[in-house]
Amino acid sequence: MSALRRRVMPCLLLDGEGLVKTVNFKSATYIGDPINAIRIFNELEVDELILLDIMASDKDMRPDFEIINKVASECFMPLTYGGGIKSVGDADNLFRIGIEKISLNSALFEQAELLPQISQKYGSQAVVASIDVLKNMFGKYHVYRERGRKKTNESPLNWALKLQELGAGEILLTSINHEGTWDGFDLKLIEELASALSIPVIANGGAGNAEDLRSALKQGNASAVTAGSMFVFQKKGMGVLINYPPQNIIEQIIAK
Repeated sequence: MSALRRRVMPCLLLDGEGLVKTVNFKSATYIGDPINAIRIFNELEVDELILLDIMASDKDMRPDFEIINKVASECFMPLTYGGGIKSVGDADNLFRIGIEKISLNSALFEQAELLPQISQKYGSQAVVASIDVLKNMFGKYHVYRERGRKKTNESPLNWALKLQELGAGEILLTSINHEGTWDGFDLKLIEELASALSIPVIANGGAGNAEDLRSALKQGNASAVTAGSMFVFQKKGMGVLINYPPQNIIEQIIAK
């Protein structure tokens, strides 16, 4: 386990020039302009932020550097970006813009060598490997690619261990079954990976309240937690409201 300070991070989904929120990687709801959201998160003193372009890989597009540059220019906290990164040159451009970390997912199935290439150049702390996991009706977990549409032969743990060995500095672990549901994290999945890896695991998918976030850290043994719906909606089934817990609540969530 990493000795890094535990973190609570918003995870924003970019689709074109706007932010959306999905449920089980489907049914995208429009949230608004990313710049406005970033400005609000600045005011709320968020420690760190994740921005994932969910359509870049689907459409075989490179990162939209113009939009990312605008977002990074407004963002006062460390920013992780993922989506459409296919080369060291893409990573070079993103780091030049001011991105703190990059997240790799789809590209790793086609060119796993990209991870050590970027990690060796910028350090493993700058590379987050993203893993999307779906549990089937028999309770078996599989890694999926292409936004949950294509099943792979990889188990979450084996894939995570491979990515750690290749030079990943963190694992962003997303449960497709729980994503956007407000029903809490898949603690069994999180704990399985967190207990076996020597790099931090970021739990993603399912947060509905502060206790869910704390459970992923305390019971799941994650090093960090993210939330999407919880930080962009007023409550489940209600309208958009960019929000983040006050510092005293954050301290309670991350307390050991």
